Amino acid sequence: MSRPLPNAEVAIVTGGLRGLGKAMVLGLLRTGRKVVAVGHIAQDIPGLQREAGNRAGDLHCMALDLRQPAASDEVVAAAQHRFEGLDILVNNAGLTFTYTDPERFVKGPRKFWELTDETVQNTMDTNYMVADQLARRVAPTLMARGWGRIVNVTTKLDTMNREGSVPYGPSKAALEMATEVWAKELAGTGVTVNIVNPGAGASTPGMAKEMREWSATGKAAKLVEPDDMVAPLLFVVSREADKVHGYRFDANTWVNDVPPAASARRTGRKAGFELYPLSDCFST
Repeated sequence: MSRPLPNAEVAIVTGGLRGLGKAMVLGLLRTGRKVVAVGHIAQDIPGLQREAGNRAGDLHCMALDLRQPAASDEVVAAAQHRFEGLDILVNNAGLTFTYTDPERFVKGPRKFWELTDETVQNTMDTNYMVADQLARRVAPTLMARGWGRIVNVTTKLDTMNREGSVPYGPSKAALEMATEVWAKELAGTGVTVNIVNPGAGASTPGMAKEMREWSATGKAAKLVEPDDMVAPLLFVVSREADKVHGYRFDANTWVNDVPPAASARRTGRKAGFELYPLSDCFST
């Protein structure tokens, strides 16, 4: 198959009805793409449709529990039926600390042994398994065309491995490592896999009030606004990024006053992790 024209590309964005996902949906719409936006709260749909304005006809919204494999099938089928194609997958759905530990900013984080089975399983299912399920369904279609984009939203390393980060941190670490593996396995197919992250706490509806207050007073890092995610996303899904594969880009370091490719060269890093050296693991 031939590559789709940029103004005919079809994207799926999970967690796409609010927060970071909504900003990315609107950014894709503004640049001529058609988008299937998926979230779990149906009440978010009318607001997104209003914000889409005259591009609302290129937007299809769905409220589903993507932890169920059948829901992933439904989303992929909807994109292909409604817009007759599928070119871009943005894996943004996630359960944050607000779900896993809602009082962490008041009482401090809970230890891993204090969490319930349900909390851990729901977080791993949402933050990793949903992305895995969709990527496995989408990749064959993209490979058959010889062009496509898979974009994952993980988090920064010191959120993944920080004390008190379980299960959110490990769930995002799993997606980070999957990105590295998927990139290796898709090498040479024309399908790229990259990461676009906030790079710091994000100013989203799920962010705890206490964290917003700390950021406003300078006690915590400045929160990343959802719109900050749009520029790096639009770069990695562009034709200019055909050879950008297996990298991660953080919105809080993205430079907007230079061409996108220049910013990518300046701020991008390889996805995945390197092992720590043994220098101070053992004493002699």
